[in-house]
Amino acid sequence: MIKKILIANRGEIAVRIVRACSELGITSVAIYSDADRHALHVKKADESYNIGSDPVQGYLNAHNIVNLAVASGCDALHPGYGFLSENPILAEICARRGIRFIGPNADVITMMGDKIQARKAMIKAGIPVIPGSDHNLANVEEARVLGNSIGYPVMLKATNGGGGRGIRRCDSEAELLKNYDRVVSEASKAFGKPEVFLEKCVVNPKHIEVQVIADGFGDAIHLFERDCSIQRRNQKLIEIAPSPQLTEAQRQYIGKLAVKAAKAVGYENAGTVEFLLNEDNQFYFMEMNTRLQVEHTITETITGVDIVQEQIRVASGLPLQYKQEEIQHRGYAIEFRINAEDPKNSFLPSFGRITRYYAPGGPGVRTDAAIYSGYVIPPYYDSMCAKLTVWNLTWESAIARGRRALNDMVVFGVKTTIPYYLSILGNEEFRSGEFNTSFVDMHPELINYDAGHPPEMLAAAIAAAIAAHNGL
Repeated sequence: MIKKILIANRGEIAVRIVRACSELGITSVAIYSDADRHALHVKKADESYNIGSDPVQGYLNAHNIVNLAVASGCDALHPGYGFLSENPILAEICARRGIRFIGPNADVITMMGDKIQARKAMIKAGIPVIPGSDHNLANVEEARVLGNSIGYPVMLKATNGGGGRGIRRCDSEAELLKNYDRVVSEASKAFGKPEVFLEKCVVNPKHIEVQVIADGFGDAIHLFERDCSIQRRNQKLIEIAPSPQLTEAQRQYIGKLAVKAAKAVGYENAGTVEFLLNEDNQFYFMEMNTRLQVEHTITETITGVDIVQEQIRVASGLPLQYKQEEIQHRGYAIEFRINAEDPKNSFLPSFGRITRYYAPGGPGVRTDAAIYSGYVIPPYYDSMCAKLTVWNLTWESAIARGRRALNDMVVFGVKTTIPYYLSILGNEEFRSGEFNTSFVDMHPELINYDAGHPPEMLAAAIAAAIAAHNGL
């Protein structure tokens, strides 16, 4: 079994991994930039090491991070998500230095990170893919010819892209010609590679992803699906497990499809196979994320499987603890990404000091966060500052619990997406469980919410009551 893990990340996911290590009796090692010296993951880990003054580059220096893992006596490294989590170079360096990388091997990361290679692998495995190019586009003229051939609208995408970046919808030849250089530029800046490809645009699809875990003995299972259709500019906002939009037959079909995809590429560890479901109820493979997902919490909530601990077990060379028939789901879970953003101001980031913070609790409520009262959210990282996960037996009761928990959650000093989510929960289309990726764009009126959140005076009263209780 792994004994000591360096966590090559920060924020709430680093805290999450520390907790898994603690339960398994594994020593956790945190890294931090000067900007993160007061971060919660630094305080909670067993050991912590500074990686420099630059707030970003330290987390992206694979050689230095692995050197630190070796020097501090770690036998494994967990990349979390973001930063280097899907960088094959990190996995390769770990293998070369005798550090177990908690994720798939470098070859699989490379294959699935390249959208063209991934498409070819899925076609070979008999997994349905969206019609599009089977190679990187040579130039804008080739894009124009292909676009006219498959028909508009089309999606122009960075071959090595992800996270909603390096992607543009083009509804006409004119838009394709206009966006081509822009996407190439975004691909170069965000992913270091200028390659792009073209796919037919699936109009107003449902975004459904399946959590898989595979071990080193050829076994793979799925932990059912998550519905990620509530998103803005290809960035997920609210995730649901299982999807309230699928039949049981669809659920079984897509789960088996995801396991088939994982086995086809020799996948090992936790990963996510993402699909689009069109209006004709046809599933299409979109991509595979070769890492832990932000929204893994809702899958853990409905199945009872600790995905991070399973990741560590698999990386330790152990077989999966579960057979597919042993995995059951119960109720519905919803995850809200609490972003430090101002929805009424085009979702602009709202960084700064949190003057009051109160995490909700009660039955079926889970909060994953790295913030606290007095913490300063730095401007260098993603705007997500917490994740709120709620569970209940039925879809309707899960929504009610979500509303209660969001109202209980207090974050003052910065703007957040909390009131916007409360507005979404009151929408009849969302409550009906029938929505797709166009939901946010089709309901601009939801931004015009009344900030029905507890006033700061109430937050101060709650904080004072807690302080008084702790002083008894």
